[in-house]
Amino acid sequence: MEKALYEIEQLAPSDLIAYINDCINHDFNKLVQLLYRIDVSEQKLKTILQSHPNEDAARLIAAVIIERLAATKAARASFATNNKIEDSTANSNRQDDEDLERL
Repeated sequence: MEKALYEIEQLAPSDLIAYINDCINHDFNKLVQLLYRIDVSEQKLKTILQSHPNEDAARLIAAVIIERLAATKAARASFATNNKIEDSTANSNRQDDEDLERL
């Protein structure tokens, strides 16, 4: 069951865990590709999995994915806010230039 990235972002944690378990059991390459697309740190994931050997790997992987998606979303929101500030500054500068030309 292939899912687009936006579908992964919409999954509830329990559904994400089930999806990851399905990938682990039936198509591990699909999980590796997903982690790559989301840009999950391979070293971070290895460290977490090694430090919690008796816990459900799918739950741990889901937590890392959720954390990474949240960081990506925050970065996008920050970028959007910065662009609005830059746009308003540019508009203000343009208005100042027009005012100077009138003088």
